[in-house]
Amino acid sequence: MSSFQPLASRRFLTELSSLLDKRVKVVMTSGSSYEGKLIAYDQNTLSLILANAKDEKGSVYARILINGHHVAQILRLEEPFDLKGLAEVLEKAFPNMVVLHEDTGVITVMDRVRVSEAGVIEGSGPIAERVKKIFEEFVTSKQAQSKA
Repeated sequence: MSSFQPLASRRFLTELSSLLDKRVKVVMTSGSSYEGKLIAYDQNTLSLILANAKDEKGSVYARILINGHHVAQILRLEEPFDLKGLAEVLEKAFPNMVVLHEDTGVITVMDRVRVSEAGVIEGSGPIAERVKKIFEEFVTSKQAQSKA
């Protein structure tokens, strides 16, 4: 069996994986829904596990496993992180030394520092510290914009 995956399938799985550890609303084929943090999924069945899930009646569950055959929609409740915007800001500080890897959700600066929506995930030293400072300022400015 080939390990080749069509581009559309890869993009679908990339989008689905971007929902991990995010607050989502899952609408069931029955019309009912659950809100919670998506902590796991099965890419073959699209079964999901939500943490701290709440149904429309207000009942709260520590964990809920949802059979993928009953999922009609998955809605992201949080604003997605603007990785492209961060890359543009980093590019101003590090001209021609920033590479955005949209498929993995990572930005590489000077081939040594890696940053994602979680912050600096690899690298140390003055360059990593500068990237970290730019990241924190970027996140703070985005939070201020969303409150305005």
